[in-house]
Amino acid sequence: MKENPYIRWFEALGNNDVALVGGKNASLGEMTSTMRKEGIPVPQGFATTAAAYREFLRENGLEAAIRQHLAERGAGRRTLEETGQAIRALILKGTFPKPIEAAIRAAYREIGRRYGVERADVAVRSSATAEDLPEASFAGQQESFLNIQGEEALMAACVRCYASLFTDRAIVYREAHAFDSMQIALSIGVQKMVRSDRAGSGVIFTLDTETGFPDVVLISAAWGLGEPVVKGTVTPDQYTVFKPFLGDAGLRPIIGRTCGEKAIKMVYADGQAMQEENMLERWDDDGGFEPEAAHRALERLAGKRTVTRDTSEAERRAMVLSDDEILMLARWAVRIETHYGRPMDIEWAKDGDTGACFIVQARPETVQSRRTSSALRTYRLKEAGEELVRGLSIGDAMAKGPVCRIERVEDIGLFRDGSILVTRTTDPDWVPIMKRAAGIVTDHGGRTSHAAIVSRELGVPAIVGAGNATEVLRDGQDVTLSCAQGDEGYVYAGLLDFEEVDLDLSAIPETRTRIMINIASPAAAMRWWRLPSRGVGLARMEYIINNVIKIHPMALVEPERVQDEAARARIETLTRGYADKTDYFVEHLAQGIAMIAASQHPDPVIVRTSDFKTNEYAHLIGGAAFEPEEENPMLGWRGASRYYSDDYRAGFALECRAIRRVREEMGFTNVIVMIPFCRTLEEADRVLAEMAANGLRRGVNGLEVYVMAEIPANVTLAARFAERFDGFSIGSNDLTQLMLGVDRDSAKLAYLFDERNEAVIETIRDLIVKAHAAGRPVGICGQAPSDHPDFAAFLVDAGIDSISLLPDSVLRAVQTVAEAERAQAGETPKRGARKAAAPSRARKTTPSKKRHP
Repeated sequence: MKENPYIRWFEALGNNDVALVGGKNASLGEMTSTMRKEGIPVPQGFATTAAAYREFLRENGLEAAIRQHLAERGAGRRTLEETGQAIRALILKGTFPKPIEAAIRAAYREIGRRYGVERADVAVRSSATAEDLPEASFAGQQESFLNIQGEEALMAACVRCYASLFTDRAIVYREAHAFDSMQIALSIGVQKMVRSDRAGSGVIFTLDTETGFPDVVLISAAWGLGEPVVKGTVTPDQYTVFKPFLGDAGLRPIIGRTCGEKAIKMVYADGQAMQEENMLERWDDDGGFEPEAAHRALERLAGKRTVTRDTSEAERRAMVLSDDEILMLARWAVRIETHYGRPMDIEWAKDGDTGACFIVQARPETVQSRRTSSALRTYRLKEAGEELVRGLSIGDAMAKGPVCRIERVEDIGLFRDGSILVTRTTDPDWVPIMKRAAGIVTDHGGRTSHAAIVSRELGVPAIVGAGNATEVLRDGQDVTLSCAQGDEGYVYAGLLDFEEVDLDLSAIPETRTRIMINIASPAAAMRWWRLPSRGVGLARMEYIINNVIKIHPMALVEPERVQDEAARARIETLTRGYADKTDYFVEHLAQGIAMIAASQHPDPVIVRTSDFKTNEYAHLIGGAAFEPEEENPMLGWRGASRYYSDDYRAGFALECRAIRRVREEMGFTNVIVMIPFCRTLEEADRVLAEMAANGLRRGVNGLEVYVMAEIPANVTLAARFAERFDGFSIGSNDLTQLMLGVDRDSAKLAYLFDERNEAVIETIRDLIVKAHAAGRPVGICGQAPSDHPDFAAFLVDAGIDSISLLPDSVLRAVQTVAEAERAQAGETPKRGARKAAAPSRARKTTPSKKRHP
């Protein structure tokens, strides 16, 4: 079909056409013309041009009137509501010039011809010529209309798109970003619908939306049309995929998979409603478009084009996407990101009739991709509080203040500045008060919901998908909101004291000693990717078991031994959907380890196998049936002694299965296994034999196995332990306890507990000498090097290979270690990027990481 000044088919558009058809439609054109060649399907469609919009205004004599209304608002003679309402009313009374109307109708008929249908079902979306720019997202500022069928319905929807350029929220947004409303035109995108109402849809980000970590693809998915996901009225599934491994067809690097509640879905209206909508085709027998009548009909039938329904119990339990579909969408997303040369925010849909997936929209990500890489702000609670509600954390900040609970948009005028906004969900009409909130909490929504996207853009910490926040939190109640503890956010009772610290990453000294971090929570791992660390020196497996899995592994191996009915019920709830309940343990443990491994890849990540004490294991769900009572669990059945025991061997096998999945199926061969509390050489041999029996043979596929050096025997027999293990990690707490005979938990003897005691110092020095003689590296995990400069100086002098610390201590420790190395060498340390000079494997850099280091 020949192009005209008012219509452009998507395949004839590209990124340089923003001024012609707006950012959204230019991007659709770019994808249609380029991505389809790479096998990424995009539904066909067309866009009206900016010229069509301006011609519409001129023909209807609207420009002067709109300017007058905006000027009166600027002078304070009209309210925002009065201004928007008046301008929209003017536009809705307008009629399309005949050439434009004819062009739109002809293009719509062409869509039907291309798809072999008489009345194509289309989505009609607005695309402003200033939207989807890197500096402003314009998310949801204009209207979209789904499942539009028939020419009259289409024409009515097009005029309503024009009118939506002057919604109250759009006017405010443009004012806040210093855009002149009269300099912006609106393009209408008309795109063939994907029957995702019979399948599912969602959103993809090509980085981690909370931390900016560039090496992952984040996918959300819910049943039905995508509107509830975008608006945040549904809590979707969420999948996290590690980008660097997507090029290897043999790997399946899905490192995160969370099943959302998906309580509702939006679907096409039934046949009766569609018959009513057909009335639009009969408003004018002469074939013209009579706007007011059509608009009234479209308004009356607006809720009948699509309907929202409750999902079934089976739908709520099931994942929307298969693993193959997750990986396919992730690969598409990476190709799109590579093509655009920047992190992207992408919408996808799956057709329930054909099973095919489509990309229906793509725009630049506008928040994390603009953050500076040289500064990192951290938050820490200084006191404990009662947890009231929890949900997904948006941002990484904290806030406190009184609750302002508002459940209807009509009541937003009641909002009190500086309060914690608590509501069920938000849409663009809520933006004027969201920017005035200290924090935001919503009952519904995921990481790609409206509340999440806008909160990030505004820099306001938020918790979405909290479930029952509007029921639990009372209006006026003082609370503290924390998004600084990982991917879960918490609301605590009271105004708790917290501190915020700005870390400057711009000038970090080089060190010969490898500085690593200790990570317990997979959810928090990606928060620290900007730190100048060179791997994870200690990842505690028991944290994942306790906080994510929550069930004793043997209760999944031998569930019949669990007699406690409450425990049995909780196990059934948590493992619902798993035919083999041990798969629940393996999958969640593997994903937790993989998340940590991904955050530092390709630098080494040392994962310590479980080191619960018997009393700690007993507190896991179902654990009481499997754990003995011990007088002194600290010196009891813990660490290596459990792994070959008949009473836990099957549980250790599950740990091995998880590690094997991480290394072999997901591809994280940077994971090193570390065995804790290994008392004797014979015990070391038995543990290594158990690992080999479970497919983890030292040396195969590059597998290294370290041992914790926390028992004096490990030091005395270091040369012989070095024959069995590839490295040592000093557990200074247990080593000090056993060297001095001081219970590390005793308050009464706390004054005696000191890693800098001469006996401990000499033991550590002895270990390093023996290990190095055997060609084995030695590291240490603990705070002492950061807290005590003299201890750090000793470690450097003794030749320690690595020091692993809590993330918020890294920068201080780097300075301390650099000074110690300078004193030892009698030279001034160089300044610069430590990773480049570090004696470690070079960190792989994705295109996004190069742009946003």
